[in-house]
Amino acid sequence: MGARRSVGAGAALLAALLALTGCQKTSGGAGREGPKGRPGGTSASARPSGHGAVFLGVGECSSFGTTSFTEVPCDGERAAARVVARFDGDPDHGPACPATTDFVLHISAQRPPAGAAGDRAVPRGYACMRDLEPPHPGDPGGGGGPRTIVGDCVYGAGRGEVRETACDGTGKRKPEYRVVRAVAHRSQCPPATALYVQLGGEEPVGCARRL
Repeated sequence: MGARRSVGAGAALLAALLALTGCQKTSGGAGREGPKGRPGGTSASARPSGHGAVFLGVGECSSFGTTSFTEVPCDGERAAARVVARFDGDPDHGPACPATTDFVLHISAQRPPAGAAGDRAVPRGYACMRDLEPPHPGDPGGGGGPRTIVGDCVYGAGRGEVRETACDGTGKRKPEYRVVRAVAHRSQCPPATALYVQLGGEEPVGCARRL
């Protein structure tokens, strides 16, 4: 999968009112703290390190990091996460990462120095990453990852937004709603739906029930 703030009765009322008027926006996992202090969402960057024919190609692994990552052998002790999908361009306008992606790495364009032998040009893009070991914040109910999916829990964050938190209550914020179904239109949500969450994709409406 954001910042976790205190939401009182007023914010809860706002969430209930917005559920009657339209879809909530969700911030997914941007800015989350991942395992071992790693930032999640799409805020981290990656740089080439010489492994593999394509930098951070599908199936390759990245190191641990706080603000930057390098490509490392998957069987090495520095390996922390594996690439499950890789795309060129901007993630805001490109294909979505798989649903259970734990975090996204932004990859800056790199050009080899003039006359350098063996260096690779790396186009601007992004890698969808899955941690090698649990916990997996991108799993349903995990409280993080770049996407909100069925099984995730959210709380009202004000200004017409909801944010993810762990369904088991281990996050800094208590879950208020759980997304139980994804549909194409709000009219397809079950009668007990208390909140509509914007998911994106072919079924962009998340039907959420109050916990």
